[in-house]
Amino acid sequence: MKKIVLLLPAFFCLILLQAQKKAFPFVTADSTALRLTASGALNFTPFGQPLETQPCIFIDTTKTFQTIVGIGGALTDAAAETFAKMSTADQQKLLDAYYNKETGIGYSLGRTHINSCDFSSHMYTYVADNDTALKTFNLKPEMEFRIPFIKKVIAAAGGKLTLFVSPWSPPAWMKTNNDVLHGGKLKPELGQSWANYYVKYIKAYEALGIPVWGLTVQNEPMATQIWESCVYSAEDEASFIKKFLGPTLVNSGLGNKKLMAWDHNRDLVYQQASTILNDKAAAKYVWGIAFHWYENWTGDHMFDNVKKVKESFPATNVMLTEACLYPYSWDQRADWKWGEVYGKNMINDFNNGAVGWTDWNVLLDETGGPNHVNNFCFAPVLYNTQAHQLFFMNSFYYIGHFSKFVKPGAKRIITSSSRAQLLTTGFKNADGKYAVIVMNTSSEKIDFHLWIQGNAAAATALPHSIATYIIQ
Repeated sequence: MKKIVLLLPAFFCLILLQAQKKAFPFVTADSTALRLTASGALNFTPFGQPLETQPCIFIDTTKTFQTIVGIGGALTDAAAETFAKMSTADQQKLLDAYYNKETGIGYSLGRTHINSCDFSSHMYTYVADNDTALKTFNLKPEMEFRIPFIKKVIAAAGGKLTLFVSPWSPPAWMKTNNDVLHGGKLKPELGQSWANYYVKYIKAYEALGIPVWGLTVQNEPMATQIWESCVYSAEDEASFIKKFLGPTLVNSGLGNKKLMAWDHNRDLVYQQASTILNDKAAAKYVWGIAFHWYENWTGDHMFDNVKKVKESFPATNVMLTEACLYPYSWDQRADWKWGEVYGKNMINDFNNGAVGWTDWNVLLDETGGPNHVNNFCFAPVLYNTQAHQLFFMNSFYYIGHFSKFVKPGAKRIITSSSRAQLLTTGFKNADGKYAVIVMNTSSEKIDFHLWIQGNAAAATALPHSIATYIIQ
């Protein structure tokens, strides 16, 4: 008797495989107790062509885009000083919440500042005045709070944290205004000394067992601030990179560090990026363009400007390196809008090509500080030093919908929404699992389908909610 072998068409086999998939939702929603809460599995079944009356999130797993470096927040003096005021139990609770990959939200990316910044309790640098040879360089200002804090963070993250560093200002004597604050520019004759300063800082960190992955040239180079600041035009920055910083990193054995230019808002990002990247002598040292969200974070966000940089310079990475909420008010810490600002920005930044996303302070006290110029803001976690209590803002959970499920090495895939109220992005992790984020910005419950190649799973987006669907 002959054995009959049934050969199914490849497309039909694919449909069967897709129909076997399941989606596992994790939900955070306003006016509920849901916070990254797991709910029951959703089954994919054959669905075919959706109608216009059937809201869908369309997922195309065959198209992949940028590879994700990580998601995290800044390890500032303010965070470290607040951390030091906490009990050992609360310190561990904070570390686990942010950095534990199983029980927390799995932060993998960090930023810290060279010299003091506004979120330091006082101003400082690492060298004596007029020491152009940097013989007096010493990390003593960081040794009490920040460096011990960073070491604990790295340990909590499993021994590995992708850390980059950014200067707010050179020492006053290196600047045209002879002031660490209020803008001013780097004196041209001190370009080499300032470039050597970065190298001193990175090597000092690494000698202490803190690996440095990358650096930005200057925090917010087009802002004259009442706090630590230094102004570079795009031409100034390109000149400093090609004449001093780039060659100095290479000649010092640090050519593998990821150098990011700009590090300021989306409004001017294209002009600055194009000027620097069209200068071939500067561009060869630049790994990426860093950007912030402050041009108008409460309204129109100019997300397309990031996309234009990525489209015009596809070999260059783009990454958000700072975001925070202000003006600060302890009484407004529970407002739901704060989390939604993060969700909207993160979805759009990733969809426009960002390889990473770095929030500002990971921790602040009840005043929104400490801060030596009273420039207070929110952090996703606040610690009331009077009541000795941690408070987790909903922004912590919104960020967690990305950082917990989108692992370093993930690739973005296409997800497309058929409803303006449902914002979405998606990723394929290295383990083959997909993480699809869906955010409902409306006050209405929306029933929809997750749709993949002719199969769909029924889902519901609660009012003012965000959900991550792990599809496998």
